[in-house]
Amino acid sequence: MDSDTEIELLGAFAINDRNGTAHEVRSVRIFNESYGVIDVFVTLSPSATEARLCDDPVAIAQIMRRLHDAGYSGPDFGRGDEGLQDDCLMVLEAPQAFNRFAASRGWKDLAAAFESDDDNPAPDAATSEMLDAFLKKLGRR
Repeated sequence: MDSDTEIELLGAFAINDRNGTAHEVRSVRIFNESYGVIDVFVTLSPSATEARLCDDPVAIAQIMRRLHDAGYSGPDFGRGDEGLQDDCLMVLEAPQAFNRFAASRGWKDLAAAFESDDDNPAPDAATSEMLDAFLKKLGRR
C-alpha cells in the first residue's frame, strides 16, 4: 500500500493478545477504491510476528472497538483470506455494512459504476402486451 492509494482509518495504538502480551498496531488502512468487499489492513509492529493476531479474537475485538469509537456502527469483521496474512500485517474482511463508513472516509466503490437503471429497465406497455400475448399462446398448446 502507498499513501496515494490508501486511506488511514486509525493511527497507532496498543492492543493485547489472548495471552495478555502487548502489541503495537501501527495503522489501520483500506485502499481508496475497490469492488464492494473491503479488506482492512492492520499494520503491526515486528513484535507481533509470531503472535498470529489474525486468529486472535481478543486482539480483533480491540481493533473493532477502536473502529466503533471512530464512528463505524456495524457488525464485526472476520479474518481475511489466509494468503493475505503476513508477519506484520493482519487483513480483515469487512461486511457490506462497512461500506458506508468507508465512503465517509473517502473510499470509492468501483462496482457502483456498473450499476445502472439499464440493469433493471422498467417494462413499457407494448413489451408487456407482447409478453402477455406470447404467454397466452404458449398456454394454449
